[in-house]
Amino acid sequence: MCKVVGVSNLDDLVSKTVPPAINIKNPTRLGKALSETETIARIKEIAAKNKVFKSYLGLGYSAAHTPAVILRNYTPYQPEISQGRLEALVNYQTMVTNLTGLDVANASLLDEGTAAGEAMLLCYATANKKKNVFFVDSNCFPQTIACVQTRAEGFGIKVVVEDFKSFDFAKHNGNVVGALVQYPNVNGEVHDYEAFCAEAHKNGALVACATDLMSLALLKPPGEFGADIALGNSQRFGVPLGYGGPHAAFFAVKDELKRRMPGRLIGLSKDAEGNQAYRLALQTREQHIRREKATSNICTAQALLANMAGLYAVYHGPKGIKAIAQRIHNLTAILAHSVTALGHKVTNTSFFDTLTIQLTYPADDLIKKAADHGVNVRKVNDGTVAVSLDETVTKQDLVDLINLFASSSFIESFQKGTDKAPFISANTIDLLATASNITSDSGAKVFPIKLARTSPYLEHPVFNSYHSETDMLRYLYHLQKKDLSLADAMIPLGSCTMKLNSTVEMIPVTFPEFGNIHPFVPKDQAEGYQILFKELEYALSEATGFDHISLQPNSGAQGEYAGLRCIKAYLKAIGEGHRDICLIPVSAHGTNPASAVMSGMKVVTVKCDELGNLDLQDLREKAKKYEKTLAATMITYPSTYGVFEEGITEACKIIHEHGGQVYMDGANLNAQMGLCKPAEIGADVCHLNLHKTFCIPHGGGGPGMGPIGVKSHLGPFLPGNPVITSGGEKAIGPISAAPWGSASILPISWAYLKLMGDDGLRKATQLALLNANYMMYRLKDHYKVLYTNGHGKCAHEFIIDCRPFQATSGIEAIDIAKRLHDYGFHSPTMSFPVANTLMIEPTESESLAELDRFCDAMISIRKEIKDVADGKYPRDNNVLVRSPHTQQVVMSDNWDRPYSRTLAAYPMNLLRHKSKFWPTVSRVDDTFGDRNLICSCPPLESYED
Repeated sequence: MCKVVGVSNLDDLVSKTVPPAINIKNPTRLGKALSETETIARIKEIAAKNKVFKSYLGLGYSAAHTPAVILRNYTPYQPEISQGRLEALVNYQTMVTNLTGLDVANASLLDEGTAAGEAMLLCYATANKKKNVFFVDSNCFPQTIACVQTRAEGFGIKVVVEDFKSFDFAKHNGNVVGALVQYPNVNGEVHDYEAFCAEAHKNGALVACATDLMSLALLKPPGEFGADIALGNSQRFGVPLGYGGPHAAFFAVKDELKRRMPGRLIGLSKDAEGNQAYRLALQTREQHIRREKATSNICTAQALLANMAGLYAVYHGPKGIKAIAQRIHNLTAILAHSVTALGHKVTNTSFFDTLTIQLTYPADDLIKKAADHGVNVRKVNDGTVAVSLDETVTKQDLVDLINLFASSSFIESFQKGTDKAPFISANTIDLLATASNITSDSGAKVFPIKLARTSPYLEHPVFNSYHSETDMLRYLYHLQKKDLSLADAMIPLGSCTMKLNSTVEMIPVTFPEFGNIHPFVPKDQAEGYQILFKELEYALSEATGFDHISLQPNSGAQGEYAGLRCIKAYLKAIGEGHRDICLIPVSAHGTNPASAVMSGMKVVTVKCDELGNLDLQDLREKAKKYEKTLAATMITYPSTYGVFEEGITEACKIIHEHGGQVYMDGANLNAQMGLCKPAEIGADVCHLNLHKTFCIPHGGGGPGMGPIGVKSHLGPFLPGNPVITSGGEKAIGPISAAPWGSASILPISWAYLKLMGDDGLRKATQLALLNANYMMYRLKDHYKVLYTNGHGKCAHEFIIDCRPFQATSGIEAIDIAKRLHDYGFHSPTMSFPVANTLMIEPTESESLAELDRFCDAMISIRKEIKDVADGKYPRDNNVLVRSPHTQQVVMSDNWDRPYSRTLAAYPMNLLRHKSKFWPTVSRVDDTFGDRNLICSCPPLESYED
């Protein structure tokens, strides 16, 4: 490979690829790599330090049973070869719309708190940013309120937190854009918001309702009492607690708001043969289109977790979901009866699964007693606690919980036989828990009959067909066969780094000591997690050179936002709060300008030269022009064009000289680790894509993690949390709902760094550079390569130009992308950062044989393009423009194409001897899908056959 690239060895390659000025100054101190056996032994030691209690803490997080059949191996970019995961996401969207009573749901957001922030911005955008007051009911979850307040600051939105029953819209002179209420609320109360919604609408405001999907099996859905938006956490649909994540937030809206809805939306369209096909709809990644005019920087979703939640609904069906919800509610009614009989008072007058209980003795006494018995309840105030039940509660759990509420004097009198009435037996609980309805003499009304659900849900056949493990297993396998994954072939997506997520890295995610911890347990119950965080933060600091790490951001885009908010807070603290200009290259990811605007900055673009490098002269001029107001610059390194720019240190120096801070986009960090460090280059902050460089799987579009590394002066401002103390001494508000984001997937990156060690981390990066350059050298005689450095080398990815083919043959990048599916490959990133190009990134994970297989396919496709250019096949009817080819097409009785079936299906002999991956749909019609928007399961009549 080195011979092909024209270097003598890996060190020679690095010297001709990475500018000497940024060579690593302080070698990493990760230590020697651990073996797989040693890594698992160490992570077991850490996990054992976590204490798995029964947590009844609520606040949007509940223990759940993951059906074993869903615990299986399971990035929709190219729809034709992602139909399985897209169908599963449509199931999820359908489940959400059914349960919330609204028209359209997206394919998930990152968590409930940030989804509430997105709801506020949707209201703000709908009002054309002409109104700036957003009301939040004081009985929403505290972390949700804090996330909304954090998000509002960058837009100058005034958040008013009051009781919804006394809020006066008129007092704000028509300036209220929207309102957020919780249903059921933080105290467990189930309020009727119909009159409130009517009043909001009368005053020109939208209403967002944060809600619990499980409760909506019994309660009237928000769409039926007037809410415009519904949001929440789908975690209790079969997803582990995981100390806060990853979990899929749901987000649903009325039909008229669908084009303003943030995040990804999966829609139903048709393919070239007229068959149903799923795709991403409505161009919902708005930041790539609107850039600095975007109101959201959402780039991905929690696709894997959304699939789990949707499959949970498929497996249980409407009857199963209702039975689970009813049982939870019945157990809560029994608890209400029992604690009242013990002398306490249930203060909420209605409930689904949560009781707020005024005690006859101090709350701390009960909390300590509960902890001694391995139980957590939530303290509300000195004399009050809250308890939230879930589907995992057994009758014995409930007996144990009830007994905790008995005072020592009561137990003594009971044992003497003077008072036996309040105790309840396990048998009685078993009987009552399975009853169809429970009422209580505890003073609680359960919930008003007006708010009982009467409308049906989950009627589609997909939710009524797969209730045995055999049937569910086959349905999952049916979906899995429709998707091309790394199990089939390399996925050479430039800027996405689809590398191996090794089995040993994934194993700790399944440990119950990591999965079954509520995010708001006392820290002494999560000692193992705290050790994991410290070791991971140390390793990330060593790899990047930064002084402090925040693990809170749940995605790369959230990392951008967190980093910029820290910069703003720092500037304000040193008396430079007026600085608000952010310089961003024209080549930047679309999330960069969107994140800057969300942080309260104004975007000024900086030119790039003809080689794709940052134009240092333009940067210098802009920095000088705005030196009184310059806040930051955002630079991707290596560049978005896949090259290590020589002028990066000079660029950082220019910004610092003019009073600004340097934010480095960590999307391309896979080309740096072990060779250079962002902090040594000159960056003040950088987000670290753990789902790219550090091996957390992409999961079909999520989960992701985007921690940030910062230099010491920014450390005090790292984001905190209102429930659990975390972050810096002068912490900004929370970026995510949970203190450490999606904590349960952090063992993956921890394990990767332990397995690499110092030598392995450097070697992995060298191989990433070698693989990219090897492929580029093999392809450069067949395709024009757009950007290289002075030695003719690329970094970890490269761009091939497809524009010349348009004139000679009518072939475009999309045709090459789709034709690769016939060769058994996912296509590279298409038309980013340059239109009608393909950006290829092989990563270090791929073997020489796989690299050659892909290059051979691309060379074969180049010959097919030449055949069209030479007139052998018509421009509008050839093997490229009619790709990909499904089995249905190739086996059709009618073959009206000028090329052979063999060329269509088996363009290379190797495909005959290797298990061929078949796309299940032909070319998807995007325009048809947008004109005929269907974002839930196909209509029932399509199943009649």
